[in-house]
Amino acid sequence: MEKQSGRKLIGHIAVFIAYTIFGFNIIICKDLSNLRLITPLGLFNFRAIGAAMLFWLISLFLPKERMSFSDLWKTFIASMLGLFLTQLSFLKAIQITTPLDTAIVTSITPIFTMFVAAIAIKEPITWKKAGGVALSFSGVILLIFNSVHANNSVTETQPLGIMLMILNCLFFASYLGIFRPLIGKYHVVTFMKWMFLFSAIVSIPMNVKELIHLDFSIMPTNYLLELGFLIICSTFIAYFLIPVGQKVLRPTVISLYGYLQPIIATITGIYLGMDRLNWQKILAAMLVFTGVFLVNRSKARQENVHS
Repeated sequence: MEKQSGRKLIGHIAVFIAYTIFGFNIIICKDLSNLRLITPLGLFNFRAIGAAMLFWLISLFLPKERMSFSDLWKTFIASMLGLFLTQLSFLKAIQITTPLDTAIVTSITPIFTMFVAAIAIKEPITWKKAGGVALSFSGVILLIFNSVHANNSVTETQPLGIMLMILNCLFFASYLGIFRPLIGKYHVVTFMKWMFLFSAIVSIPMNVKELIHLDFSIMPTNYLLELGFLIICSTFIAYFLIPVGQKVLRPTVISLYGYLQPIIATITGIYLGMDRLNWQKILAAMLVFTGVFLVNRSKARQENVHS
């Protein structure tokens, strides 16, 4: 029992650090996208290549572990959901959304996780859950309506950006909910080295021309430092830590750590002048958070009944 509690504590710490990094990642990616020196696909190429190299390098110093052919196919699908589609939709969305709006939308990930759980493990959807979903999505709709009346400068959110972030949440929630059994079968490094290799193999052919002609000499030092943070911290470290939590924590518990993102991104974004707070955003955030709270309170009550 004590050993299991210790593993869960390590899982909580790992996920806490990962989502803290994700919070700062929103700001870093926004700053990188503002300069538009590298396309969203180009940024993903660097994340996939850099992380794949690091995970494969580390694997050389660990006991060899082979994946079955069927698990390799499952890992390929997990890579598309948890990395390629998730990160590409995020990097494209961040160009046309503010850090605060991005963070608010990412908070609906637990709701999508709930739907995945309902399909995968037949978890019932109660009226309280349905009401929570309605509240959260009314908050997202308010953000979309508010963005329609904003001018389309780089400092304002466009409706397309919010739709891309909704897809981002759906992709990542599906990854969290579906592939926990697969992740539990292998060492974190084994799983992630194949995840990032598959993503690199798929994404590089789509963007060979940009990668060949990219001129690093014109990039400011702070841009290169932020690019390094994106590859090492936001990708390698964070995606190493998430599976550590996935092995011992439920998908919905992990997704709840997503609340760290809006807190960190909002405070940092406003401090740096990347965003501004208004009553519409405050109301939207309250609707989203209240809805997610209702969804997860309902789930917790059901778990107590069945325990």
